[in-house]
Amino acid sequence: MYSKRSKTSNASLRITIISVGKWRRGPNQDLFNTYTKRLSWEVRLLEIQEGAKLQVSQRKNQEGIKLISALPDKAKVVVLDQSGKAFTSVEFADNLRNWRDIGDRELAFIIGGADGLHRNVLEKANLILSLSSMTWPHMLVRAMLAEQLWRAASIINNHPFHRL
Repeated sequence: MYSKRSKTSNASLRITIISVGKWRRGPNQDLFNTYTKRLSWEVRLLEIQEGAKLQVSQRKNQEGIKLISALPDKAKVVVLDQSGKAFTSVEFADNLRNWRDIGDRELAFIIGGADGLHRNVLEKANLILSLSSMTWPHMLVRAMLAEQLWRAASIINNHPFHRL
């Protein structure tokens, strides 16, 4: 499990990313760390063990139970799934800003495993988000999400997010 606490402001968000699978050292983890270290928001990564040697439906059910049980209390739940709504980076930032401004400071992002998510997980979502209609490795999705969170924070803070 990766946990990061960073500077907080009076309008800070707490982000929990709940994901199936365990990190293996490499570029995906490095990229995730690069972007989460740049965030002023608190970010936690909770890793859920994959349901190995089970039929797909059983594995998705088992993973789904673990994902749901890991959700923080009162969190807005964003499930990443290719069937979800696609946003521009500015629209995504606007969503996060709006949630923050109405007092929803606890956000949970769920990333499923290689076989996708059980319908019970999708039913828990306040938002089903698609990063792309293409299929991506779930470990790479962690890094892609971290980059979009950093980009959203930059947009919210009126920082020139497209330049480093």
